[in-house]
Formats: sequence, C-alpha cells, structure tokens
Amino acid sequence: MNLPVILLFLPLAVAVVITLCLRRLPQIAALVATGSAAITLVASVLLLGSDDSRVILWSWLTIPGTGFEANIGIQLSPLSRGMLFIVTLVGTLVHVFSLGYMRNDPGKARYFAALALFMFSMTGIVLADNLVMMFIFWELVGVSSYLLIGHWNHKASAVDAAKKAFLVNRVGDFGFMIGILLIWGLTGSVSFDGIAAALPGLGEAASGLVTAATLCLFCGAVGKSAQLPLHVWLPDAMEGPTPVSALIHAATMVAAGVFMLVRIDFLIAESAAAATVIAWVGGLTALMAALMATQQNDIKRILAYSTLSQLGFMVMAVGLLASAAAMFHLYTHAFFKALLFLGAGAVIHACHHEQNIWRMGGLLKRMPITGWTFAIGTAALVALPLTSGFWSKEAILEAALAENITLFVVAVLVAVMTSFYMGRLFIVAFLGKPRDVHSKKASEVEPVMWVPLAILAVFSLLAGFAFIARGLEAQIPDLPHSLLVTVLSIAALAAGLALGWKLYFGRTEEPLRIRLFENKFYVDEFYQILVRVFQDGVAWVVNALDRLLIDGLLVRGSAALTAATGGLFRRMVSGNVQAYAFMFGFGLILILYIAVFAR
Repeated sequence: MNLPVILLFLPLAVAVVITLCLRRLPQIAALVATGSAAITLVASVLLLGSDDSRVILWSWLTIPGTGFEANIGIQLSPLSRGMLFIVTLVGTLVHVFSLGYMRNDPGKARYFAALALFMFSMTGIVLADNLVMMFIFWELVGVSSYLLIGHWNHKASAVDAAKKAFLVNRVGDFGFMIGILLIWGLTGSVSFDGIAAALPGLGEAASGLVTAATLCLFCGAVGKSAQLPLHVWLPDAMEGPTPVSALIHAATMVAAGVFMLVRIDFLIAESAAAATVIAWVGGLTALMAALMATQQNDIKRILAYSTLSQLGFMVMAVGLLASAAAMFHLYTHAFFKALLFLGAGAVIHACHHEQNIWRMGGLLKRMPITGWTFAIGTAALVALPLTSGFWSKEAILEAALAENITLFVVAVLVAVMTSFYMGRLFIVAFLGKPRDVHSKKASEVEPVMWVPLAILAVFSLLAGFAFIARGLEAQIPDLPHSLLVTVLSIAALAAGLALGWKLYFGRTEEPLRIRLFENKFYVDEFYQILVRVFQDGVAWVVNALDRLLIDGLLVRGSAALTAATGGLFRRMVSGNVQAYAFMFGFGLILILYIAVFAR
C-alpha cells in the first residue's frame, strides 16, 4: 500500500512546501508541482495491475457507546484504480499546459499550490473507503476549487464566481451530510462495504428511510456535478484560468458527483423512487443545458454548458441503474472535454484573451495543431462513429431505450443539440475568415501547450475501444447492441451538424436569437429574486427584533426603569428631617408587624 499512500499525500506535501517555502520562487514551484503530478500518474499506472485491497491508515473518529467509527482508509478496486488514472493523467497534462499558459502570471506559485491541493482532495475522494472520509475530501475539493476559480482576485467577477461556487455547493453538501447521518442510523456503518452488507437486513419497513437517505446523498452530487437546480455555479466558474476549467470539468470536481453515485449504486438499486428522481434530474439537466449552449457566445461557456449536459447524461444513466455506462462515459468524456478546454485555452492565449467566438474565425489555418486536435475533441463529443464518445454515448442510449422510452427520446434530442452547438462553435471560431485583429494575428502555441492537446486527442479517438478501456479498468457495459440506437444516434449527429452548417457557415453574426436560451431560462434571475426576498425578509425580522427587544425592551426599557427608580429615590432623599423621621417610624412599624403577625 505504499504507492496509494504516496499518491494520496504527495500533492498535499507539495502544496505545503510551495506555500511555506517557494512563494518567491514561482518557476521552481511550478516545476515541483508538475513533477509531483507526474509521479502520481506513474503510481496510478503501476496500480492498474494491482489486486483489490482495503487498508485502514488510522482511526479518525470513534464515539464510544454508539458504534460510530470513521477511519481514514484506502480502498483499491477497479472503479478507484481506473478513476485514479483519469484524475492523475488529466491533472498532469493540466500542470504541463499551465507551465506555458501561466508563465507570466504574478500569482503563479499560489496557483500551483492550489492545483496540488486540488489533486490531493480529488485523490482522497477516489480512494476513500467510507462516506465520512469522502465527505472530508469532498469539502477540501470545494475549498481548493474556490481558490482556483478566484485565482485572479483582482477581478470582481472572479471573486463573485468563486463565492457562488462555494455557497451553492454548500447547499448540496448539507443534504449530503444529512444523508450520511441517515445511512449510519439505518445501517450502523459509514463504510461502503459495511453499508452494502447491512442493507439486506433492513426489510421493507426501512424502505422509505433508504429512499430519503439516498436522495440526501444525491443532493451532494447535484451540487458537485452541477445538476438542476444547483447548476448555476458551473458556467460562472469560467472566470478562473482556463487550465482550471479543464481540471474542474474533465475528470475531477464535477465528475466527483457521478463517481459518488456509482460508488453507492447499491443504495440506488434498493429504491425505485430514488432511481427515478435521479434519472429525471439527469435527463432534464442534459436537455436544458444543451439548449442553453446553443445561444452562448463565450467559447468557455459553450463548453461549460456542454459539461452540464454530458454530466446529466451520466446521472441519468446512474438513475437507470446503468452505472457501468455512466462510468464509461465519464472516462471518455474526461479525455475529450479536457482536450476541448485546453484547446479553448490555447485559442484564448493566442487571441490575447479574447473569448467571444464571433470575434474569431479562420483559426484552423493559423493554429493547425490546436484546430485539428479541437476538431477531434468535437468529433468525440458529438459521438462521431469510432471515436471514444460514440461508444460511451451508445451505451447510455441503449440503457435508456431498455428502461425508459421517454428519457430515450430526451437523450436523442440532446444528441441533436450537442451536434448543433458544437458544430456552431467550430464553424464560427475555426472556419471562415478572421473577424478581429487578434484572430488575424493568432499563431500556433508553443509545444508545452500543444503536446498535451496531442496526447488527449489520441485518447479521445481510441479510449472507447474495448481493449483500451479494459486496460484503463473502465467499466464496459454489457448491453445488447441495438440497430435502432445506432441509426438514431447517427441521424441525430447528421441533423445537428447539417443545421449548424446551414445556419452558421459564412455568417459574421448570430442569425438565431432565442432569449430564453440565451438568458439560461432566467434561472439566475430567479435566484437573485429569491435571495433578495430571503435577505430582505430576514433583515425585516432582525430589524423588528432589534427595535422591539433590544432597542425597545433592553435599551429603552432599562433606561426608563433606571430613570423611574432614580426619580423615586430622588423624591425620598429630599433633605426634610420630618420626612426622614416619618419614613423611619413607618419602617419600624412595618418590621414589627411582619415579625409578630406574619409568622
């Protein structure tokens, strides 16, 4: 178990060393962080051939008399080993790409320290053998993503996006925490093996609580994997550096929610109601996000809504009890989405940080390596036959056709929309004539940036083939092949691309304006109203309590009582000797009466 321990704690050690010792040496900090990421990649490759195992490193929390025990433990399984490879490979390539992209950034050392912390956090989620340990690292992912999204803290928009991501995820994480407590109350365990072993003995009487606990755990995935209605943070997370976007969207933070759901798929299988909710949340997220993507002009935001949509595909598959299909798509999506985001970063870098696709154009000629690798990533995302995305999307469509025909129709519509908006992006940004002075002067990026693109392009093409996927320990779903699914999938691909070509080839401005999609179904505006009403309501209650209790009773009331008491004593202390004699006599008589008659 030495390799998993090194793989887990090396990034943490690097983050600490950079923060304490290398802040004034950014180039060394960058190289140290990149070297540590490469070491973790080598370790994860070596672990692919290891046996399944579970080791407790230390007991973190034990409550006597309750049976509650939370350990820091490592569990190696085909699921965790395959996910480790994805996380470390994408993480390493993001580090390498960042060497060029962040070369002159004044916060370079801080950036690489946060990357290392992110790698530590995500590795902890993947290796966790129990829900409590997973939750600890789940929160650490939230902290490190906050640091990375808000890296350019001189920009108010970046700071706001970081806060939004952090706060929205706390909503989902609260449900996750309640779910952990419910599961422990039901099964007496928080370890995955212990929960699975205890479930058969619960009986029908506990089915409602199992459903409630499963849906509470799902709340955590709704936040991390940005599903409806907590999806609003992910597009704004584009305010961070583009390599951060690749890291968050490809195989780390947003994939953590799907990974967690697959990790507890035995719970989902116990509750038909929970499975149905999960499937429909995923399906609606996939459809709505795809519609939003069709009207975005920022290259990174188009890809962000694409991520929302593809994550919805994965969550829908989990709800349809096709966890293998969900993980297969997670693996392939990691490669082509990392490729697309890093390709977008190369474009933005070459175009002097221009992100509007309508100010680009002609980039395929000026940036051939970036352009063709981006084309490969696009082909995989739209599920061109024989690319990695084709095989994994087919698996999800097969599961939907077998389990829920309505969700199958939704999935086919999403496939059409995916081809349409990605065709729109590629046609507008990479084909035609340059529309802006920066795109006219754009040139290919340096090798440190395009080599990661080339590597990811190879995986985007080949990772869906069974012999490659088996080598990565990807879960290949054992589903019957349907000719109907293949025909409809290819028809959806052709329809979307044809519509995109018809509408956008040769255009210099947007020919199709749909305000509802452009404004993202006005969900952000609704939340702003909701937050404003909540804040104003709370402010009114607090103000009323302040005026009534604090200002009224405590401040003004105590002042009035003090003044009245003082006035009474002031009248008593008048300086009149006869009045003093009268009060003395009256008091003496009162004391005698009490002593004699009040016994």
